[in-house]
Amino acid sequence: MVNVALPVLGRDLHASASSLPWAINAYLLPVGALTLLGGGLGDHFGRRRLFLMGLAIFLLGSTLCGAAISLTGLLAGRGLQGVGAALLMPNSLAILGSEFSGEARGRAIGTWAAVGALAGAAAPVAGGWLVDIVGWRIIFFINLPLGAAAGYLAWAFVAERREGSQVGPLDSAGALLATLGLGLLTWSLTEASVAGRDAALPWAAAAAGTALFVVFLLRERRLGDHALMPFALFAARSFVGLTLLTFFLYASLGGLVVLLPFFLIQVEHWSAVSAGAALLPLSVLIGGGSRLMGRVAARYGGRLPLTVGSALVALGMALYTRAGPGPLNYWLDILPPTLLIAIGMGASVAPLTASVMTLVDTNRVGIASGLNSAVARVAGLIATALLGFVFARQDSAQNFVAGLHAAALIGAASAAIAAICALLLLPSHAQPS
Repeated sequence: MVNVALPVLGRDLHASASSLPWAINAYLLPVGALTLLGGGLGDHFGRRRLFLMGLAIFLLGSTLCGAAISLTGLLAGRGLQGVGAALLMPNSLAILGSEFSGEARGRAIGTWAAVGALAGAAAPVAGGWLVDIVGWRIIFFINLPLGAAAGYLAWAFVAERREGSQVGPLDSAGALLATLGLGLLTWSLTEASVAGRDAALPWAAAAAGTALFVVFLLRERRLGDHALMPFALFAARSFVGLTLLTFFLYASLGGLVVLLPFFLIQVEHWSAVSAGAALLPLSVLIGGGSRLMGRVAARYGGRLPLTVGSALVALGMALYTRAGPGPLNYWLDILPPTLLIAIGMGASVAPLTASVMTLVDTNRVGIASGLNSAVARVAGLIATALLGFVFARQDSAQNFVAGLHAAALIGAASAAIAAICALLLLPSHAQPS
């Protein structure tokens, strides 16, 4: 919903080109940095407990966003939403991973992905309609009754699970290093997009963020099994391949879902609900295909669907270069590439998640799912930060479209790298659960 509300939200809160991406990244930053900690906390203290805690924090952040009277207030609420999501998301998936095995796990994860995708299908359209009719604040307040219902269902029907073998102190210092490093890198990328800005400070921030990441990795290596990101998970080539695939595929998708609605609203002057509807095939086909593809991946392995799916995403991204300034023909310029990306993601989401879950022991499922989710959010974080270079070109429609085309080609290259990772690094057969 925030993606389709971004233009009106930016105008209402007087957001500059460099600060506009932070309406997205203030959420993605804590999600990407703290999801690993959220998965570990669930393994230690109970997954249902952490899910409910994350949900409560998310709803508090939603309330702050809806009541915000300045961009600073909105960003504070978005950050709190991100902290809550970092707790609830990995634990929701870990609950499934620990309760099911074999093909049943594939079906469960496919259903989980399908329900999420179908909810996502409704969000851009409903959000666009609400923004057009009521205003952008309602897209945050609507989370309150939805979250209350989710909390009741989790409390009443989900059994508590924790892994008693997970002992030792949590790596809170590692989470802090990751957050600071990601924050500095993200800020440097968004600031570098501002024309006429002295480049010395963004470069210094990028160097500092990189240094913090190096310290983070050294610390994780030293901590071994008690690390926030245990290096032992990367002993298998297939897990490395899945991690790289996740990063490049979700970087491509993360840029698209932010930039396309903004382009349609800001340059082509579509309504928010129409721009949201343009993304409808993406979520519908992910939802429709995830349950089937979850079963396929559990039985035959994920290499083929992930290779083909990522390649289709690359082709669809490249076709967005046909869109230009002036009236668009939705059926020729927008729908075909969107359908290709939707089919590709529909073939990829459940196999990717199921493949990650089959590569780790049950007592590591929270960490593994947290790591995969964190990589996906970090990919979206970096992609959105780089969109600052496109948002800064709003001086003319022609310049903005040129930036859109460049972003589409970069997204196509990113998805193509994901396809290569799947083809070369993943096994051709299903892994035993």
